[in-house]
Amino acid sequence: MPCYLNPDLRHQDANRDLCIVNTALTCQIKLPPGFRRDDVLAFHRRDVQQVAERVEEHVLHKGLVWNRGPACLSFRFDDGAVTVELSIEGMATDDGREKFENMARRMLGLTQGVEEFEQRYRAHRQIGSLIGRNTGLRVPMTATPFEALCWAITGQQISVSAAVSVRRRLIQAAGLRHSSGLWCFPDSARITVMSQEALRQTGLSKTKAQTLAELSARIETGSLPLDDWLDSPKEDEIRERLLNIRGVGPWTVNYALLRGFGWLDGSLHGDVAVRRNLQVLLGRADKVGENEAKQWLAGFSPWRALVAAHLWAMKKTEGY
Repeated sequence: MPCYLNPDLRHQDANRDLCIVNTALTCQIKLPPGFRRDDVLAFHRRDVQQVAERVEEHVLHKGLVWNRGPACLSFRFDDGAVTVELSIEGMATDDGREKFENMARRMLGLTQGVEEFEQRYRAHRQIGSLIGRNTGLRVPMTATPFEALCWAITGQQISVSAAVSVRRRLIQAAGLRHSSGLWCFPDSARITVMSQEALRQTGLSKTKAQTLAELSARIETGSLPLDDWLDSPKEDEIRERLLNIRGVGPWTVNYALLRGFGWLDGSLHGDVAVRRNLQVLLGRADKVGENEAKQWLAGFSPWRALVAAHLWAMKKTEGY
């Protein structure tokens, strides 16, 4: 997969009245047969106001922080391949190429071994039908584990639509905008300088605001090196450290491991949509409780989170 560095892009930002030097990292990724492009686009289309992510036809643009500065990540899908570009306001370094390429592959779910899962369970009497309807389903991922954790904390005990609104206000309150017009999802450094009052004004509860601030502080001090774990996630260590943060529970950890690291064995039995759709799948009149969902999912280890994603796909509007 070739990757190129174009350090000669310049433009004038009228709003800030200064000259910005843009660096573009680009690469092209060959996609597996039957790749579900629309799943990726739908995941990043959750906010209809598109303040930080914009989907146009078969193109996704996403604002994010790269080396502490604003950047715009773009995926342009074509038949059998996708061209990825990262427009950085500032100069990129050569050692960022591998990081960029790995991020792109993770976000597309290409590091997930879904083929082995499907081969094993295609004839299963309960989830075989789900696999048949959603062959090739992968879990679209966030750009960073920190983004996944923020989304999980924001979404605790509220609906997806409510979580999207809070997330939007948080992104705008952090105050970093790319010259393309997209707001950038903040990194931990920008969250640490936000006051509790500013975090609360986004719609976060007092507990969630404190949790997000504590999470960000631990990342900045190096006691929670999320990015260092990307290439070889240490699930047990990550789980232990995260659970030591007040306001982070098992669902938040398992969700973050799934969306942030691509770990497919977290048990999402605490997810309301997972239990509701499991009830439908099993043809039950009564609700499925957390303990029962946990026991049912346990039989699918090491793919429990991937099974949850198939349950989400039964009703796409209900899943995180």
